[in-house]
Amino acid sequence: MTKTTRGRPSKIDLLPQHIRDELHKLLRDRGLTQQDIRAAVNELIDEHGLSADMRLSRTGLNRYATRMEEMGAKIRQSREVAEAWTAKLGDAPTSDVGKLLQEIVRTLAFETSMHMSESDKAAEPKALAQMALAIQRVEQAAMASHKREREIREAFAAEVAESTEHAVRSAGMSAETAQSIKQMILGIA
Repeated sequence: MTKTTRGRPSKIDLLPQHIRDELHKLLRDRGLTQQDIRAAVNELIDEHGLSADMRLSRTGLNRYATRMEEMGAKIRQSREVAEAWTAKLGDAPTSDVGKLLQEIVRTLAFETSMHMSESDKAAEPKALAQMALAIQRVEQAAMASHKREREIREAFAAEVAESTEHAVRSAGMSAETAQSIKQMILGIA
């Protein structure tokens, strides 16, 4: 059951950013207890001259730590799901999450079109246009992502080839040998 509140900010939300940053750093340190963290943050609050009512309570810190851990778990889970699915979706060079999202949109579009074709009702032209636009955008994003990754790889290969050619020449090898090695790195040979 989710508890609905008026949206009043918590004491932690009202703390200055540098104290919240320190709190987040302390929460990530698995070697500290919440009691240690609360004592350290309350000490910071005192050092910065904040009012005594800004000090963290045990329950307030526990609620905040629990909320942060739940959000962190959701983020970790979404990354794990993205990595698992992208491993199955092939090795087209795009980011893992981007590749997953592209495949999800393709699947949804396919399922929607199948549902529309099986329905007795005629498909709405607006729905068809929106689906076509979504598919077009997904494909454009995939192509742009693929092109950008290829450009990065080519630039990296060129950099490596240049530095290798320089190193080979400095080692006393002939210009012809250096050029041959450079072409092998660039895949020209």
